[in-house]
Amino acid sequence: MNLIRYQAPESQLWPALDRWSNLRDELNSFFDTPFWSGFGRTGQLFTGWSPALDLYDSGDHLVAVVELSGMRKEDIDISLHDGALTVSGERKRESNNGEAAQRTERYVGAFRRSITLPTRVDAGKVNATYENGILKVTLPKAEEAKPKQIQVS
Repeated sequence: MNLIRYQAPESQLWPALDRWSNLRDELNSFFDTPFWSGFGRTGQLFTGWSPALDLYDSGDHLVAVVELSGMRKEDIDISLHDGALTVSGERKRESNNGEAAQRTERYVGAFRRSITLPTRVDAGKVNATYENGILKVTLPKAEEAKPKQIQVS
C-alpha cells in the first residue's frame, strides 16, 4: 500500500512539480538535522523541534503562518534567499528557580524551517508580524508573477 500526501484541488495544476518541491523540502530538513555531529551530546535528532508552518496564496501575495508560542520576537530570524523562506530561532528554557522538572513536554532549543516558495516575490516589500505566538510573514508577489488581465481589442 502506498501513502500519498493529500493535495488540495486548487494545487493540481502542476501536481508533479508540487510533489518534487515537497520532497526537496523534506530532504533539506533531513540534512539540516545534525545527527552526524556527535552522539555524545543531546542532538536535535531526538530532541529537536520544528514549528508548524502554513503557506497561503491570496492572489497578489503569499502568507506564511508559523506557530512559535512561548518565544520572543527578538529570538526569531527570517530570511529570504533564492526563492526559499527560512524561519529560524531558539526557544529558551524558562528558569524555575531551581525546581526540578518532573515532566517536560514543551520543546526547547534551536529550530530552522525552510520552505520553497511557489512563485517569485518582491523581497523589498516583505512584512512580518508576531502576535500571540503566531508569526505571519506577508510576501507580495513580484509583478511578473502576478496574473494579468488582457483585453481583446
